[in-house]
Amino acid sequence: MSLANSQTFRKYHRLLGFFLTGIMTIYALSGSLLIFRGTDFLKYDQVVERQLTPNLPASELGTALRLRGFTATSESEKTIEFKEGTYNKASGLAVMQINDYHPVLQKMVKMHKATTNSPLFFLNLFFGASLLFFAASSFLMFLPKAPQFKTGIKVAAGGALFAVLVVVFGS
Repeated sequence: MSLANSQTFRKYHRLLGFFLTGIMTIYALSGSLLIFRGTDFLKYDQVVERQLTPNLPASELGTALRLRGFTATSESEKTIEFKEGTYNKASGLAVMQINDYHPVLQKMVKMHKATTNSPLFFLNLFFGASLLFFAASSFLMFLPKAPQFKTGIKVAAGGALFAVLVVVFGS
């Protein structure tokens, strides 16, 4: 590899890094927020009304409301009560009190967790490919005989070993 090639990789590495600064910040913040998703951190109580099909049985209500672990606590002729709220059988209106993120944070989390069913998954693929480019291009920024390259290889090996240990023993 020549000096000109290493300079080219430095240039692309730098420009892509600057381009992705905003999205990297969003992914870092939303990823950190997702660590606390099982807690009430940065969540607040909200009253949500959802119009559903009238006369749903309790067995279908949890699916219609997209609530995990749904259990009806009581049922009468007119209503079904559950932990999060009530469902009026005649009108089909469900009123719930849920604990969720602010809408801006909800959008960040939704973007971070995008699947192939969301147009945002293209952004996730582009971001993942960019991170792979960053990892590969960091080895091509220095000539293999340079001391920085040899140090980089040692640090990368240490980082890879650390990652393997965290995956094996941390989960």
